[in-house]
Amino acid sequence: MRPAFRAPVVSVLAAAAAFALAACGALVSSAPSSSSASSSAAASATAPASPSPSASAAGGAGAGGAATPGTTPSSAPAPAELKTYTFPNGHVSFKYPADWKVELFTGGGSPLESATATIIDASGTEQATVYSGRIADGVSHPVTRTVYESAPVPGLAAQPAPAAHYAFYVDRMDSNATYRMHLAAGAPKPGQGSALDGIIRAGDGVILADVKFIEKPFANDAAAKSWLAGAEGQALKALLLSISYK
Repeated sequence: MRPAFRAPVVSVLAAAAAFALAACGALVSSAPSSSSASSSAAASATAPASPSPSASAAGGAGAGGAATPGTTPSSAPAPAELKTYTFPNGHVSFKYPADWKVELFTGGGSPLESATATIIDASGTEQATVYSGRIADGVSHPVTRTVYESAPVPGLAAQPAPAAHYAFYVDRMDSNATYRMHLAAGAPKPGQGSALDGIIRAGDGVILADVKFIEKPFANDAAAKSWLAGAEGQALKALLLSISYK
């Protein structure tokens, strides 16, 4: 699908946070603050060569376990080796492919208060942003939503309700479609509703995380699901599901 379908579009609120920080901030880091090899590679190496018939029939839902309402095909690619990035505040961290990189932008003079991490793939394409800070604004408008997948984020389970969820869906308003893969406050519901702000309460601050899409990245639902089942979709899904707060 890439490069025809993947590239950056940020939700209104994540874009606002990232823009404001980038405009007045400084580039703090172009390398992860800590790294660890993913245990998934070892698990894959020791997995049985011939899965049971029941397991093959069940298929998989990716890194987050059972997903609602869509599922990821059982032929999803194996997870890549991962590194861990931790924000300067020491509270928020996430995992990302080892051949990608993270660049951190902070507000002037306050690296521990608010910062936006931009995750860049091996080709130099900005794939996602994760914001950790004290301030976030959201906007809402009526939409009709089709949900492809959602699942609770284990590392944020102890934070205030509504529980943080990884979510991939499309919102339609009039003839316009907005595709989003991000952290959502609670499981997104299909049908008519309001646009989600994606503000996750964590400790005394907030977390926002969005995959960046170009305008009209997918021709239809089938194309969106096909991208999700591929290596890039699965890597970004795993990144969002790995976000944690301590």
